[in-house]
Amino acid sequence: MKELESFRVNPDLLKQFCAEVFEKLGLSDIQANITADQLVWADLMGIGSHGVTRIGIYARRIQAGLVNIKPDIKPVKETSSVAVLDGDNGLGQVVGVRAVELAIEKANKYGVGVVGVRNNNHFGCAGYYALKAIENDMVGIVMSNAPSTMAPWGARVPYLGTNPIAFGVPTKEFPPILLDMATSIVARGKIILSAKEGKAIPEGWAVDPEGEFTTDPELALKGAVLPFGGPKGSGIAIMIDILSGILSGAAFGPHIGSLYDDFSRPQDVGNFMIVFNISDFCPVDEFKERIEKMREEIKSLPRAKGVEEIMLPGEIEFRNYMENRRSGIALSPEVIKELKEVGESVSVKFSL
Repeated sequence: MKELESFRVNPDLLKQFCAEVFEKLGLSDIQANITADQLVWADLMGIGSHGVTRIGIYARRIQAGLVNIKPDIKPVKETSSVAVLDGDNGLGQVVGVRAVELAIEKANKYGVGVVGVRNNNHFGCAGYYALKAIENDMVGIVMSNAPSTMAPWGARVPYLGTNPIAFGVPTKEFPPILLDMATSIVARGKIILSAKEGKAIPEGWAVDPEGEFTTDPELALKGAVLPFGGPKGSGIAIMIDILSGILSGAAFGPHIGSLYDDFSRPQDVGNFMIVFNISDFCPVDEFKERIEKMREEIKSLPRAKGVEEIMLPGEIEFRNYMENRRSGIALSPEVIKELKEVGESVSVKFSL
């Protein structure tokens, strides 16, 4: 019998399973639920490359002692509106949430909060943290550096990470505006997921170790992904690395530990978060009304040939979210197999 391409699971039960796994790995109830919530949120948004497929590598790094499950997350330098936060090698989502909460606290008091983060790990979707600002009627900008997997413009070997950046803007009507993107043509996680599922990748996403275009995800993972927009994406990735890595005191470029390939040391990922309090610029309601005017004007523009609807950033993902809440999250057999294996390793049954 032909194997089903995917199986839909209840997102609440999936989150409960993930939280139980993380608790078995030694995380506190709060830490486990933060991490589980962020991973399942990514899957709900249709960003499967950063969803529960990551639980396996997180578990392996925790079990190898490469992640501090009881981190002392604290500022090492702080002013009224700025802080440098030492993540103490905690799990990325736990540190990331603390960082954006601190930025929101500062923005609420002083109009803007800027938090640099050092000694962190892979923190998943940057948009998750920008959404925290949105929920407080603030504008959030979140960025992170990442392990060296992307060739700078003009090079054929990796130096930069895929260095994501997210912008979040609150709106009067649902959905909010949320841009979440890697500075590479594609997030490397999508190539990893393609490799897990045995699927080819589109030509132009990556090059092999010889610098030649490849559709083989395994060769792509040994080679390098490419920046979007050539020198533009490369330039933005460099600036993100400067803010997240160098300014924040974290590792940068090839000095960041690889999530999948380096089990000899912690990652020391850097993040950079900026939160603006809208009310310090203009009345929040007025801001939201003007955003709706912009949204209406953009969506009513004459459409290009073959385009059914003009979308704003995050619109597709929030539609995915609503649909996946109703119908369940579609997981491939390969991801389900991995979840079962991780669960078995810590005596948590996967039966969703």
